[in-house]
Formats: sequence, C-alpha cells, structure tokens
Amino acid sequence: MADLTTNFIGIKSPNPFWLASAPPTDKEYNVRRAFEAGWGGVVWKTLGSEGPPVVNVNGPRYGAIWGADRRLLGLNNIELITDRPLEVNLREIKSVKRDYKDRAMIISLMVPCDEESWKDILARIEDTEADGVELNFGCPHGMAERGMGSAVGQVPEYIEMVTRWVKTHSRMPCIVKLTPNISDIRKPAEAAKRGGADAVSLINTINSITSVNLDDFSPEPMIDGKGTHGGYCGPAVKPIALNMVAEIARSEATRGLPISGIGGVTTWRDAAEFMALGAGNVQVCTAAMTYGFKIVQEMISGLSQYMDEKAMHSTADLIGRAVPNVTDWQFLNLNYVTKAQISQDDCIKCGRCYAACEDTSHQAIAMSEDRTFTVKDDECVACNLCVNVCPVENCITMVELPKGAVDARTGRKVGDYANWTTHPNNPSVTAAE
Repeated sequence: MADLTTNFIGIKSPNPFWLASAPPTDKEYNVRRAFEAGWGGVVWKTLGSEGPPVVNVNGPRYGAIWGADRRLLGLNNIELITDRPLEVNLREIKSVKRDYKDRAMIISLMVPCDEESWKDILARIEDTEADGVELNFGCPHGMAERGMGSAVGQVPEYIEMVTRWVKTHSRMPCIVKLTPNISDIRKPAEAAKRGGADAVSLINTINSITSVNLDDFSPEPMIDGKGTHGGYCGPAVKPIALNMVAEIARSEATRGLPISGIGGVTTWRDAAEFMALGAGNVQVCTAAMTYGFKIVQEMISGLSQYMDEKAMHSTADLIGRAVPNVTDWQFLNLNYVTKAQISQDDCIKCGRCYAACEDTSHQAIAMSEDRTFTVKDDECVACNLCVNVCPVENCITMVELPKGAVDARTGRKVGDYANWTTHPNNPSVTAAE
C-alpha cells in the first residue's frame, strides 16, 4: 500500500490529514477523539494572550448555505478565538502530545501586534512539546476589529515583521496562515517567506454574509435582532482555495515554500487535488463538523487506493504534480480543438443541454420532433456548458479533432496556428513559448 506518512517542514504525521484550527480542536476531549479516529495531526484552536478577555456570543454562531438536497455547501461563523484560559489550553496540549507522540500538534496563535506580546506567549508554549506554531493572520471578524487576524494578514509588512519576531523568539517551526481577503495572495506569501516562515497555510475564511432574515431584516446568524459579517468556509470555497494554493506554488518568488492546503476538503479527491497543486498536507474543518471525526477514515482509504492505482509509493510522488500544467491564459494552445458529442444510448431526453445552449450559448444543439438531441459542429465552440448541465455523467463528452481536420465552424484546419510567430491574441508571446 502507498505510504501516507508525511514530513511537513520536519513535522511528521502518519497521514497528511490535519484538523484545522477551529471548534473541533478547542479542547483535549475533542483532540483525543480525533486522534483515536485517525487524524494525522491537529492545529489547536487559536490561543490568545491574557489581555482583554475573549467573550463569544451566547447565541447562534453559524450561518449556512445548502444545496437543493440540504447538503451543506458552506458555513459562515462569527466565533472568536478560544475563550478558555490560556493555562488550561497549554496544560491540555501537553497532556495530549505526551500520549500521541506520533501525531502532529500545532498551536495556532493570535496576539496583539507588538513584539513583547509575541515573545511572552511563545515563551509560555515552549514546554508543551508541540511540534510548531501557526500564526493566525486570517480571521476576518471580531479579532480583526482589535487589530489582529486579517487586519494583520492584509498588510504584507506586518506579516513579515511578526513572522520575524516569532522566528527570533522561538525554536518551533512556524506556519503563517494567510487570509484570502486580499487581491493578490502571492504578496502576503512572499512577506511570510521574507520573515523566515517555514511554511504557509491557506486559505482562512472568506469575509461574508450568507443570508438575510426577510422577516426580521437582519443578517444571519442573528443575535438579538442584529447580525454581522463572518468567515465563510466549506466545499463552496474550494475553487478559490485551489487557485490561491496554485498561485503560490507556481510563483517564482515563493516556489518551494511549503504549503498546507485548506478550504473545503471533504473527500480524498479534494485532498489529492490540493496536494497535486503543491500542498504538502491538508487541513480540514467543515467536513468534520458536518460528518464527525471518522470521515478521515474514508479520506485515508480513498487516497491510499488512488495512489496505489497510480503507482505512487509516497505522498511525495503526488505533491506538486499538477503545478507545471497551471499556466496563464495567453499560453493555452489555440491548436487544440474539440467538439461536443452526445451519446444517444445514455441520453434521457431531458433537454437541459438544448435549453442551455439555445438560450445562453451558441445555438449548437439541435432538437428533433422526437426529442433527439444532436450537436451542430458548425456552431459548436466547445464551451463545455452542455457537459456541465447534463444530469447524466459522460452522456456528453468533448472529442478532440485530429490535426489537419477542418473545423466546421471556422473552416480552418486544426493546426493552422502552428506557424504563427506571435500569438493571435497576445503579440508579446511567440510561438516558441
């Protein structure tokens, strides 16, 4: 069987599945249950200094977005960092780590943006035997109003400064957790690297309001008639997270910087996608909160089977495999031409492909009187919309035209762009590139 053991910045764990800093990692009871279920590591819920007290709301803390089948697609939370005493958390961390030495134990931290505050809390966590720290520069609500969380993560200079403090005052490996609430994720990653970070983790939650109560006219979750913005996570944020992970992995300035991938990981396939785009491991929260800790067992078995089928012996064989194939639009091959093809044996004659193409795309699907649907090659631009709206998997496929074939839509032979010296849509790009 494939070896799922990971060594992430010197931190070993039996598999690449870690629980993210969140309610599931708030106390010893939860973390012990998680390790018994099979999780390879945890990032303990964010600890703060013993300054102004952290007081969470005593009402609803989560808003939700559901699919048509009531499947949870996303959670919005307005919960703050831990409101439990620092000494209690540190004692419990030490107790758990003593009994699970083979598991990764990371401590998430968030304190005021001054060197003494960081120096003080780092000194207090040294004897927990934890494997590393994660700097929470991501939370977009509550703590940001105090000048922490995303208020720091949105300013690269602050990220570099605080990271350097942590590396100066601690022996522990340092992971910097990045906020997605920024225009270019590469900039904070570069700042973390300059500050000496051993790795980055991303994404933290996305600033959001998930819904509005149309009876009380307040955002939800609602506290005594009022609501606020919160942090959005879950399957719905995965595409955003994948893109940001890929941007860091392929950027020359951050290439080689270890990445812990976060954002909507629910299945082994999600994890494999993050790892293929450069993540050395993944962190999970919403899936555990939705299905319980034992979901990790399906993730482990699924990833192991996939790697066996691909003849991958270790996670190192998977990490970064897709990065070379992530490119900018201007470098896409204009000689690659496909056309949609409908399998009449699989078609259930629902007409969704026809309606979508006829009303909103290129009028490239014909419908006969007996509701047989066929593709008009002279109109099809291969946009893939029909594939995505079809309810039958693999009923509609995109078939590549061979080089030299005539594209019925353009009248041009496939490969006509083979001899261009400058890209038709970007003169700065030459054919050799």
